[in-house]
Amino acid sequence: MYNYLYVSILQNLLFCVPKAALLHGKSVGFASQNSHFRNAKAQLPLFKGFIFTKSMVKKKAEFLVWNSARILFDVRSFSEQ
Repeated sequence: MYNYLYVSILQNLLFCVPKAALLHGKSVGFASQNSHFRNAKAQLPLFKGFIFTKSMVKKKAEFLVWNSARILFDVRSFSEQ
């Protein structure tokens, strides 16, 4: 009975050291993944703003070109009458 208890205690002591080391490595890996996720998440609004700003500028430029061409056409047709 005592022998079984000693063996059990020794097994637990021997197992706890590698278990702690493995779990520490695992938590470090998850911390690294979380860090990368937070960095990407923080940069997302900047990235979205850049894309949407660029497309909005393009749409405004197209609108201005179309609008100025329409005004120019209206002026020409008015002067011909």
